[in-house]
Amino acid sequence: MFKYFISVCFLFVFVDGFSQDKKEKDTIVYKSPYGLRLGVDISKPIKSTIDGTYSGFEIIGDYRISKRFFIAAEIGYEKETTAEDYTNSTAKGSYARLGFNYNAFENWLDMNNEILLGYRYGFSMFDQTLNSYTPNVTNPETGIYFPANTITTPITDSNLNAHWSEFVVGIKAETFKNFFISFSVSYKVLMSIKDPENFKTLYAPGFNRIFESNTGFGFNYTLSYLIPFTKK
Repeated sequence: MFKYFISVCFLFVFVDGFSQDKKEKDTIVYKSPYGLRLGVDISKPIKSTIDGTYSGFEIIGDYRISKRFFIAAEIGYEKETTAEDYTNSTAKGSYARLGFNYNAFENWLDMNNEILLGYRYGFSMFDQTLNSYTPNVTNPETGIYFPANTITTPITDSNLNAHWSEFVVGIKAETFKNFFISFSVSYKVLMSIKDPENFKTLYAPGFNRIFESNTGFGFNYTLSYLIPFTKK
């Protein structure tokens, strides 16, 4: 009887210890790092190397303000030469985009990856040079078009600007501790633009090619590093 009593006591002690250990494991809270993340868009120097009509760079950054929301910004410089059937023009200048990202991905334990949905307000200040153009010459009496000589004297308009909204979708993965690789695409809608006199802007830095519908697209392939300030 005494042996039976001792065995029951050991059983209760074991069960209680196991339940306490399980409870401690279940109550472990994994905290996520909060801080400033800085990086560069490496697609632009790659494009500069491949395409001789383009040069540019972009610095990116974001700051985490809650579990899923980040304040985000990009600043950069671009120079692009656009060749059309009758015109050749170059746009160059700086730009900035400001907005936020929302992380739609539910991380496991201490993972720190993102499926991001975002919005940006973008603006750029640039110069536009019409390098050459061929006038559209038509006989006013007959309405017949005839070839004209190409004008090769450059015409430059300065202090131009563009403002737009853009919607961003992308993924961001932590490959090493605090080091991230990300890819995103964006759909841009032009809000306003100051065009050169007698010429429509075909390319605005930060916006990219402007289509007839006043919309555009963009993509980023970035490398970034998180400077953690705290964990929550």
